[in-house]
Amino acid sequence: MVKVSVILPCLNEEKTVGECVDKALDVFKNLGIDGEVIVVDNGSRDNSAKVAREHGAVVCFEPRRGYGNAYLKGFEKARGEIIVMADSDGTYDLREMPRFLEALSDDADFVIGTRLRGNIMDGAMPWLHRHVGNPLLTGILNLLFKTNVSDAHCGMRAIKKTALERINLKTAGMEFASEMVVKAAKNGLKIKEVPISYYPRAAGEPKLVSLQDGWRHIRFMFLYKHGLLFLAPGVFFLLLGVLFLFFSGPFRFHTAILGSLFTILGFQVITMGVFSKVYAVIHDIDKPDRITRPLMKYNVLEYGLFLGLLTFLAGGVIGLRILLEWISRGFGELSQVKNAVLSSTLAIIGVQIIFASIFISVLLLEKKEE
Repeated sequence: MVKVSVILPCLNEEKTVGECVDKALDVFKNLGIDGEVIVVDNGSRDNSAKVAREHGAVVCFEPRRGYGNAYLKGFEKARGEIIVMADSDGTYDLREMPRFLEALSDDADFVIGTRLRGNIMDGAMPWLHRHVGNPLLTGILNLLFKTNVSDAHCGMRAIKKTALERINLKTAGMEFASEMVVKAAKNGLKIKEVPISYYPRAAGEPKLVSLQDGWRHIRFMFLYKHGLLFLAPGVFFLLLGVLFLFFSGPFRFHTAILGSLFTILGFQVITMGVFSKVYAVIHDIDKPDRITRPLMKYNVLEYGLFLGLLTFLAGGVIGLRILLEWISRGFGELSQVKNAVLSSTLAIIGVQIIFASIFISVLLLEKKEE
């Protein structure tokens, strides 16, 4: 039975991939364990695949470009109880693998290397990446997801296959590195760090595009953190709108209209957050929480229709009272701007609740059909 599977994504790295494979196989031999090296060719135009195969690796091909896509293909092929991740460009020394395996044997589920607490060789990492980009992105990740890692984007990692199956990774690009740490933390995996050495890239195309890939990490973290992205601004605008609506004075119609705008905007943002959370739960990207769990029930449509209709009717009753008063005054001058704005606001939100419930039910129907 295979004990360890080393996965190496590869893109035009014929000059270094063979040496990386050799180092991994030497570790297996020295430790006396059964292991395999899987090289995932991610669209190489050189002889990378041929070289990897000649040095003893299992080679598979992933035509869809992307760091995450390459690893997901490698995970499918891996037979080992432990998965070790590194690169084919020589930046990581696979002879350091035993320390990762030792950490996993000490009850860790997921081990990540740390270059910032290890030894970064001259020319291996640009100054901005080392002192600004990496610490900043790692700090944001630690703050948002309560992790405690020093180098969230280190590419040398090891994880138990049973733990890997629990975290259900999905992203295709460089944000895959952040997704792995975030989901490991959210699923309660025991994470350890191992200081490692980091070497200059010897050959091949650079995989990292600083601004683009940095943005992908930030985008993933904020999209995954639904509350921060949607709930916080939504609640802010909603409360601000209610404040303007009810404390604008009887004749300050401009303030009342602004309050209606903020209320509807805030409710819409919150609704979009609910949609994204339900979608994430349905597609196993995230887990249900106390907000979305009631929305995952089969009768959410009926409850939503009832609440939406009730809200719409409340707005209609206020509007009807204004109309009756206007008729009683012979269609003369009437100072009911504030109540009229409140009436229309409730009616709009009621309609939004109705159609939001229908949309969530459609998402749930999609899940049931699967």
